[in-house]
Amino acid sequence: MRRTEAFMLQNPPTSLFPVAESDAADDDGALVTPLVTPAPRFNMPERFQGEFRAESLDQRLDADHDARLVWKLVEGLDLSVLYHEIKAVEGQPGRNPSDPRVLFALWLYASLDGVGSARKLEKLCHEHRAYEWLRGGVPVNYHLLADFRVEQQELLDQLMTDSLAGLLREGLVDLETTAQDGMRIRAHAGANSFRRQPTLQEAQEEARRHVNKLRQDLQDQDGKMTKRQAKAKERAARERLERISKALQNVKEIAKQREIRTKGDGDKARASTTDPEARTMKMPDSGFRPAYNIQFATDAGSGLIVGVDVTNQGTDSGQMEPMIKQIQERLDETPTHHLTDGGFSSLADIERTAEVGPMVITPIKEEKKMKEQGLDPYAAKKSDSPALAAWRARMGTDLGKTLYKLRAQTAELTNARMRNRGLYQVLVRGLAKVKACLLWYVLAHNLLRGELLRAQKAKSMGLPNQKSA
Repeated sequence: MRRTEAFMLQNPPTSLFPVAESDAADDDGALVTPLVTPAPRFNMPERFQGEFRAESLDQRLDADHDARLVWKLVEGLDLSVLYHEIKAVEGQPGRNPSDPRVLFALWLYASLDGVGSARKLEKLCHEHRAYEWLRGGVPVNYHLLADFRVEQQELLDQLMTDSLAGLLREGLVDLETTAQDGMRIRAHAGANSFRRQPTLQEAQEEARRHVNKLRQDLQDQDGKMTKRQAKAKERAARERLERISKALQNVKEIAKQREIRTKGDGDKARASTTDPEARTMKMPDSGFRPAYNIQFATDAGSGLIVGVDVTNQGTDSGQMEPMIKQIQERLDETPTHHLTDGGFSSLADIERTAEVGPMVITPIKEEKKMKEQGLDPYAAKKSDSPALAAWRARMGTDLGKTLYKLRAQTAELTNARMRNRGLYQVLVRGLAKVKACLLWYVLAHNLLRGELLRAQKAKSMGLPNQKSA
């Protein structure tokens, strides 16, 4: 019985039409009939009525949903290496694993949707229509998703190279001008996890004793916990010992670097026991937090990301040459012009980058101050090499100034797109895993961007009309 019917049975109407309760007289003695306001009528929620729905997952998703485009793109990728790793084969016992293509599509769509947590992705796979459609009933859990994400760095890097090479052959990427910029993202470590060398040595000894004790307890366990629970505790303690040992190695390296810069400053070096490879960096809000420095190189003409890297260096100085070499290895071509902001303008890096090939377009430090003093900032200095002299002269030309204006609308637009997709913090630890997570974002961006470029090219050539004809 519906709730509205139950309400009517409990409150039956006295008549078909409302009747005035009684008449009353006003001050002049005239009869006045009071007005009765009818009760409001509305649809009440019904959550206990049984229903039969006949619809498939495909019918529940809009025909033009982005998830369908992601699946189409994933179907076009060569993921054969993932299927070669499957040990379950026809005619042999064993449980079927989840389809790697489904896991790949889930993380690709999650990167576009700003989802960076494996636990959140697992929840969405059972609650969100688009993720349910991509999953297609394939069993997943957060542990499987988390492992899959960080284990595919080589495959993701190769797919990025292959997709860019294909776009280069199609003439959609020309590498005439590239723009590079750095972006700092929060590491998965707390500021209070950083310790100095003496504290780390004490923590290492304590962690080592704890691991030995757990191993002994595992042999002598008296049923207080299962063998699986005991092994899990021992594994967690062992991983903590490994992180502390790695932090101790890192703090020694940091101490050497600080000592070179400022004598006696090495004792202040600290490293994180949670993520030893993270470093405390100055963030965009001028605060200092554990972070990583992400580097993107973007093709100005197409908006495609042609180079990507992650470092734990707090500045962008010295990052131009490694990026150009990466682009050369990836595409066998060198950009004609390479744009960066003032954070990259170290003379040594400009000189090394110029030797590799591209013409560097980066601002001259204290250019405005030199002009105010009546000096020519574009004139070569006595100590300049030919590469540095050419760079100074280039920045004084109309071409150099015009090209530099492309930097913000290219490099900073890429950073903004990544921020809009939730790239503020990584939930993994270590340079290798952070690089793997970053490649998911880059590949997703390039695949969608490549699809858009192909559509624009086809439209300009009139191909849609020819196909329909």
